[in-house]
Amino acid sequence: MLLLDAERLRSIVEGFSDQRVLVLGDCMLDEYLWGSVVRISPEAPVPVVDVKEETITLGGAANVASNVFTLGGKPKLVGVIGDDKEGGSFLERMEHRGLDLDGIVQTRDRPTTVKTRIVAHNQHVVRADREARRPLEESEARWVHDRTFEILEQCGAIIVSDYGKGVISPTLLEELITRARSAGKMVAVDPKMAHFHYYSGASVITPNKYEASQAAGRPIEDETSLREVGWTLLASLKLDALLITRGEEGMSLFEKGDRYVHLPTRAREVYDVTGAGDTVISTLTLAVAAGASMAEGAEIANQAARIAVGQVGTTSVTRQALLEAFGS
Repeated sequence: MLLLDAERLRSIVEGFSDQRVLVLGDCMLDEYLWGSVVRISPEAPVPVVDVKEETITLGGAANVASNVFTLGGKPKLVGVIGDDKEGGSFLERMEHRGLDLDGIVQTRDRPTTVKTRIVAHNQHVVRADREARRPLEESEARWVHDRTFEILEQCGAIIVSDYGKGVISPTLLEELITRARSAGKMVAVDPKMAHFHYYSGASVITPNKYEASQAAGRPIEDETSLREVGWTLLASLKLDALLITRGEEGMSLFEKGDRYVHLPTRAREVYDVTGAGDTVISTLTLAVAAGASMAEGAEIANQAARIAVGQVGTTSVTRQALLEAFGS
């Protein structure tokens, strides 16, 4: 575990407020139906959930932007939603959170992505997805491209939130990474397993253990195989850093120059990992943009993840909660 003294930590976290971050990716809504199991259905051997409450929150790339905002940064979100009732709900929640809408385009060609989770007694029972996963239409892709590079000029760091719903294309990402890195800007990617070849040249990607294993084509069974996978992906994708999130085993950071750091999990109790990856990449990007080393940023992100998984549902971590988690 890395140790950040209170003065260094506070300096980095206070620097979050100066960071403008372009968030590009798949926007969605996370819907939760909360209740309790009252009986088994007579129609099939499945539980019947007595729903008591419904909540809807921003998800996907919008949750990343929400995390950046809550931590004190200035996110600029670019993404696509449907011209439907759910799209209207998405825009309302963006406005309520104080997030800009000028990077969002609505289309009648695809629905707003909605993930519905049924939770009973704080346990995730089932999830239902309503979405389109096909590539964007040419006019939509052109709009996303043009808006992305307009906003890029205003931002010092970029987060790509790839959920495989069609917004992220190899041509868009290749141009974005090339132009951003040439300008000295950090590009962090929360990856989709099938798209790893898109991310060559990024500053850092943050796969979980399963995604990293599948991308490298070999199982991660122990510390030796983990390191083999980590160094293989770092080299093959020409990354500055690779942060593998490992659930209850913590995180492992691989950096150019053969630097490796393992960060044990900081979570005392895990209630829900939904959105934890969004929290990690948001915090890591803000920290590095604010002057932290990649290792310091990973330690701060590790603490943020501890806060996120200790709550049920998609949540955003505040800057004050982060400082308190370090005892600062």
